[in-house]
Amino acid sequence: MTFPSVPLEESDRILILAPHPDDETVGTGGIIQHALEKNIPVHIVFLTNGDFNEWSFMIYRERPVISHENVLKMGEVRHDEAVKATAVLGLSENNLSFLGYPDYGTQEIWYKHWGDSPPYESFLTGAKEVPYSNSFRPGAPYKGEEILKDIKRIITDFKPTKIFVTHSADNHPDHRAFYLFTRVALMEPGMDITLYPYLVHYNKWPDPRKYRPEELLSPPASLLEKVKWEYISLSSSQLSLKEKALKEHKTQYEANTDYLLSFMKPDELFGEMPFIDIRDKLEKDLGENKETSIPEELIDEEKDFFTDLEKLSLKIDGENLIFSATLSRPLAEAVELSVYLFGYRQNRDFSLMPKIHIKFTPLGYEIYDGYKKLSKDTLTVKKNLKDVIISLPLSSMGDPQKIFVSAETYLAEVPLDFSPWRIVVVKE
Repeated sequence: MTFPSVPLEESDRILILAPHPDDETVGTGGIIQHALEKNIPVHIVFLTNGDFNEWSFMIYRERPVISHENVLKMGEVRHDEAVKATAVLGLSENNLSFLGYPDYGTQEIWYKHWGDSPPYESFLTGAKEVPYSNSFRPGAPYKGEEILKDIKRIITDFKPTKIFVTHSADNHPDHRAFYLFTRVALMEPGMDITLYPYLVHYNKWPDPRKYRPEELLSPPASLLEKVKWEYISLSSSQLSLKEKALKEHKTQYEANTDYLLSFMKPDELFGEMPFIDIRDKLEKDLGENKETSIPEELIDEEKDFFTDLEKLSLKIDGENLIFSATLSRPLAEAVELSVYLFGYRQNRDFSLMPKIHIKFTPLGYEIYDGYKKLSKDTLTVKKNLKDVIISLPLSSMGDPQKIFVSAETYLAEVPLDFSPWRIVVVKE
């Protein structure tokens, strides 16, 4: 299948949003080179310094004892690696901004840490605010509105025409979070900027996870029809320079050589999941999993409890939002289901909008707005063994114009399956 190419004009200004050092090279190393060859300004923003590194998935099963100082040193090492890698691609340190938010913590900030809620505390560093003196805004609290403030300020100052950011379907929580914060920022008046999401982490993709520089990068089969894909091609010299830049991320390259080299291809892919419009009051699918793919990171005991989100849908019924979910199996033992419904209104501060989280266990369910536990009278639930139907008044979500929607299953704290965050249009 062929896709349209990403147009780059000499009048463009390119903003690259990378959750961690190395994502900029993996996902957009070719775009950066194409832009610089046309004298198009490029600026890169790193959401975190990547100080969590290889410990990321391990923390769900056990709490490793790692000194705060060593974690911060890792953040400094990866900062320096990013400076060297982007220099290979043709950028100076003046073209980079490091926000310094907590690696593997930004999704949790998105979920809970807004408004009156306390700042997120990194359990690896103990920090509640940006700890790096060379960051964009040292001392910024680990709060959702602070991340939004930084993104909006950078967009306002740099004035990009195109923004490249990680994908809402990405398996890594920081990657999903950067997309979500960026999407909120771009909903503001005057922020009519084209967004190009790129995918880095996805189950069993790229396939194979080998160095195959002669083969094109193809989208995951499960996202082929859900996403409007575009591409940009790389010449052999551009691909060679991209690989050289990647090797400057030494901590990552040494730990994940085959995986990272599987992105060294003669093309790069970008694609957005379209908004879902339910103003016609017809039921719309959020996504149906035709393929059940158990995450490779799960150990055998966890695979035995894998619970797939087979089908999700939404519709409007009067003044209520109806959310439906079908699971591959009933919730059992420690397996739980979370549904997230975050409202957006253009005339209201997003930090003040309700962020509804409905948490289902085999024994029942609870409702939260961030940290705050809500009454079960907030909504109605119909549930049988594998199906859940939630009816929620739109007023309980702040009478939104748009809703950010996602769901996930997990065993204790280990993620099993999740649906990409989708943006649903409810009202003008």
